[in-house]
Amino acid sequence: MSELKNDRYLRALLRQPVDCTPVWMMRQAGRYLPEYRATREQAGSFMDLCRNADLACEVTLQPLRRYALDAAILFSDILTIPDAMGLGLYFTPGEGPKFERPLRDLKAIEQLPIPDPEGELQYVMNAVRTIRRELNGDVPLIGFSGSPWTLATYMVEGGSSKTFATIKRMAYDQPAMLHLLLSKLAESVTSYLNAQIKAGAQAVQIFDTWGGALSEQAYKDFSLQYMQKIVDGLIREHDGRKVPVVVFTKNGGLWLETIADIGCDGIGLDWTIDIGKARSRIGAKAALQGNMDPAVLYSSPDSIRAEVGRILEAYGKGTGHIFNLGHGITPEVDPENAGVFIEAVHELSAKYHA
Repeated sequence: MSELKNDRYLRALLRQPVDCTPVWMMRQAGRYLPEYRATREQAGSFMDLCRNADLACEVTLQPLRRYALDAAILFSDILTIPDAMGLGLYFTPGEGPKFERPLRDLKAIEQLPIPDPEGELQYVMNAVRTIRRELNGDVPLIGFSGSPWTLATYMVEGGSSKTFATIKRMAYDQPAMLHLLLSKLAESVTSYLNAQIKAGAQAVQIFDTWGGALSEQAYKDFSLQYMQKIVDGLIREHDGRKVPVVVFTKNGGLWLETIADIGCDGIGLDWTIDIGKARSRIGAKAALQGNMDPAVLYSSPDSIRAEVGRILEAYGKGTGHIFNLGHGITPEVDPENAGVFIEAVHELSAKYHA
């Protein structure tokens, strides 16, 4: 494998010195780019795009052709694992992902298989291998998975939910049943992420999108302990280089200390917490990734630059910050504004690394 020409993302995650703050965007390959929409149409459907290694590679690389990003992230979906478990994933326009066979009883959970990453999920590994080859060492490749709790919400509810009533009822009435599901998911996610690392991912991120919907105790019981199991089971060195892991719990700012204690290298922050306060709370335990409100990208270039400057100042001097949005870039954003954001991070951050 070729040496990395730009490794500041990995260096910052490991809290090593960098020349400027690295930046990438969650959902950087996505609907805000006209070239993405064209490729998505060519693929036929979202999952067909995910399953075609060449097209998944194409959309992964599209934002890197436009912008001086410091990392690429695998183009895939968090629901690949539940899909491979045979729950019948489908997409309804305007309603998001749904499952034909949501999990409602113990027998269904007991019968769930652990997917083979190089079997049912080989299309993901093929995409990782293709992207890594085509990147040719320009920037690192990030692999990812949904967290067990977040995956379980879709699998039990049958799709996205505002109240999580069905899975929360299960959590309080039948906790052993939910723990069995989460254990199977933790095992599946661990093998899935390790396979991505073997296929060429140079860092991995666990997306716990719905962890923040839980109470503090329920978060520890049903989300955090399973992410801990995954972090403990991950390959942390490959190809002669450390493989950092980032944990991102949306609306998890209250629990930063407990997240830092599970041994991840980086913690993703949404925009509801001040990054300077987050840094003072966890100190040297982990790098921080975030955390501009994606809605700032609807504003003027001057406003975008001002907000980038404010967040950099809040974090302060030194390494350990990966600049990102507090969640994914939204489809209505003008691609020019994304460019302003990325340039501003590099330009305005240099003084904090001098």
